[in-house]
Amino acid sequence: MKILLIEDETPAAERLIEALAEIRSDLQPIALLATVKESIQWLKTHEQPDLIFMDIELTDGQSFQIFDEIRLDCPVIFCTAYDEYWQKAFEYNSIDYLLKPVSKEKLAASIQKYEQLKLHFSHSLEQLQRYHKNPEGYKKRWLIKRGADYITLKTEEIAFFYAAHKMICLVDTGGQRYLLDKSLSDIEKELNPAQFFRLNRQYLAHINAIKKLKTVGKGKLQVELFPQAPEEIIISADQTAAFKDWLDA
Repeated sequence: MKILLIEDETPAAERLIEALAEIRSDLQPIALLATVKESIQWLKTHEQPDLIFMDIELTDGQSFQIFDEIRLDCPVIFCTAYDEYWQKAFEYNSIDYLLKPVSKEKLAASIQKYEQLKLHFSHSLEQLQRYHKNPEGYKKRWLIKRGADYITLKTEEIAFFYAAHKMICLVDTGGQRYLLDKSLSDIEKELNPAQFFRLNRQYLAHINAIKKLKTVGKGKLQVELFPQAPEEIIISADQTAAFKDWLDA
C-alpha cells in the first residue's frame, strides 16, 4: 500500500512509521513531508498514494491549504493534537480523525476502516461496470471450461446449480453437467432473483426447472427438479413462504 505521511514533528512521524510497520509490513510510507509547500510540490510531481496520514498544523500553515492547490482523490486520515478541526477535516477526504498521541490500536482500526471502504467501493465499481455491459445488471452468458475447450451457455439454458464435494456444478436444461470455479453465493449475486431461487445451501434453481412440490412435515417442502437432481431437495420451513411467494409472483 502506498502511504504518504505529511507531518512536521519528527518524533510523531517516527512513532507513526514504527506503529504502521508493526501493524503490517506493507504499511511503510513512500515519503515524509513536513510543510504545505513541500506537500503541494510533491503531489504535483508524483502519482497520488493510496492513503495519506496528515497533520493539520504544519510549520508554514494548515494542511487544509493543500486542497486549495491539489485535487486529491485518495482518502486522508488526519493525525493532530487539536480536536477543534474534526468537523472541517471531514470536508477534505477524511475517513478518520486521530488525536495525538495516536495509539497502535486506534491506528490499526483506521487502517481496517480504510480496507473496508476500499472493498465496498471496489465492489460497487465492479457492479457499475457490469451494469454498463448489461443494463439489466445480471449475467446473460457463461463461459465454461470443459477439458481443453471452452463453451458458452445462455443463462436461460441453465436449469440449476448445486454444490457437492466442495465443487459447484451447473446443470443445463438438457441435463448436461459442468464444473464451475465459483461459490454458490457468488453465482447467486450474478443472477436475476426473479428467475433463480436459493432453495437451500446446496441448490440454486431456475424457476422453469421447478417440476413438483410436496409438503414433508413441519412446513418443509420437497422440491423435484427437471432435469432430475442427484439428491433429495428440501426447503426449510423458514424459507417456504418466501419460495411460494417467488413462484406466485
